[in-house]
Amino acid sequence: MSGRVVHFELPVDDQERAKAFYAGAFGWNHADVPGMGYTMVTTTPSGDRGPTEPGAINGGMAGRGGPITAPVLTVEVADIDEALATVERLGGKTVQGRAAVGDMGFTGYFSDSEGNVVGLWQNASS
Repeated sequence: MSGRVVHFELPVDDQERAKAFYAGAFGWNHADVPGMGYTMVTTTPSGDRGPTEPGAINGGMAGRGGPITAPVLTVEVADIDEALATVERLGGKTVQGRAAVGDMGFTGYFSDSEGNVVGLWQNASS
């Protein structure tokens, strides 16, 4: 398990308005994911294995609702099911279990001991 923060998600009410805001404020680039109601956000140059700057992350925007009602940090893990079991053993709660994201990998969400929703990411090759 790497445990590193690899992604962020921002909930939005109006994706076009949010894209214009973040492009104007910070120069972020955006790419809509067809059929998912999701926009990928590029904050830093990336290669085929993610950001090319150490410590930098990119993210996404999704409609506000479900588990995403406030900004979410996403942590990379080797196995989402194992990570969720550990979270629950330590007093957290599963908000959304393991779900496939195309053929890229899997995501899940949990609530930590303080009530914050945190995302999990598992690469498909794990």
